[in-house]
Amino acid sequence: MAKVLRAEAFQVDVPVETLRTDAVQQFVKQETVFVEITTDDGLSGLGYAYTIGTGGSSVLALLKDHLLPRLEGKDARRIEHIWQDLFASTRSTTVGAITSLALAAVDTALWDLHCLRAGEPLWRMAGGHKQEVPLYDTEGGWLHLSTEELVAGAKETAAQGWQGIKMKVGKPDLTEDVERLEAVRAAVGERFAIMVDANQSMTAAEAIRRAQAFQNVNLTWLEEPLPADDVSGHVKLAQKTTIPIAVGESLYSVAQFREYLERGAASIIQVDAARIGGITPFLKVAHTAEAFNADVCPHFLMELHVSLAAALPNGKYVEHIPQLRAITRSEMTVHNGHALAPDTPGLGIDWDRDAMDDLRVA
Repeated sequence: MAKVLRAEAFQVDVPVETLRTDAVQQFVKQETVFVEITTDDGLSGLGYAYTIGTGGSSVLALLKDHLLPRLEGKDARRIEHIWQDLFASTRSTTVGAITSLALAAVDTALWDLHCLRAGEPLWRMAGGHKQEVPLYDTEGGWLHLSTEELVAGAKETAAQGWQGIKMKVGKPDLTEDVERLEAVRAAVGERFAIMVDANQSMTAAEAIRRAQAFQNVNLTWLEEPLPADDVSGHVKLAQKTTIPIAVGESLYSVAQFREYLERGAASIIQVDAARIGGITPFLKVAHTAEAFNADVCPHFLMELHVSLAAALPNGKYVEHIPQLRAITRSEMTVHNGHALAPDTPGLGIDWDRDAMDDLRVA
């Protein structure tokens, strides 16, 4: 048996490792909400979700007041059953970020237990397609960086053998975006991948205008050009450009991804395990994308997503934004421009519980 004896939620605030800005916001801190589930077979699983500055206490309250009490006595092996039960109990607040983040903290803890019980790593239990995934860097592409800093960062990333970089776009003046992109492209050559991210900052008309201006830079994708709920705008944009359109970090259900794929509004799927509600719905999105012959390039959470991207036949890239080094004892392994999924049983994240306690929110 694997009956849940205890489920606890707590919050750890992790400072950002570097200044991170885009067209609409700044990454203030990582409010990391953890759920630890202990079962009667002597195992404990640790799962988590996050925000980039606000809302962590709301996620924590939803867990403590409503979701965790429902876990007592449940069979932790029935992950799909538990997810559906918790989702059904929160229908008045779904679909939305707070509920999805709370579900994710529980679901990732259950998957941690699932893998620990089997003595297997997550990448193998979730599919086991491969163990390494190409890596691209976002840390050197923030909007506040100068053109000179962008070029230097891109050249350093290329010299390390990594596959590409992502740059933020959305400067008030279109020509500044273009100049920055052209300078980086000239520095790294045509074979190096350059992705751009507008962080939902544009109208459809402006996104079409900028995509046309970016056309000669040979971009790998244009990410979140419009607000995530403007599906029709994404359809229009996709029809007007040859640059692949990427979405996902601001979508919170499998059905939302299905609509984008069915309507041809996006061809790069950036599902986020925390924001979609956990590993269980993450895999559903990934397999839906596979049915539409679309690549999955998860958003953020590289320490978790390396295993999930490796599990998938359509897992294309892992995004490099290190943010857990303050509360982990080791880092994700990188080799020849690829991120390697850990072989240790469970989620494969080497948590430093003492450091977590030091940053724990009362």
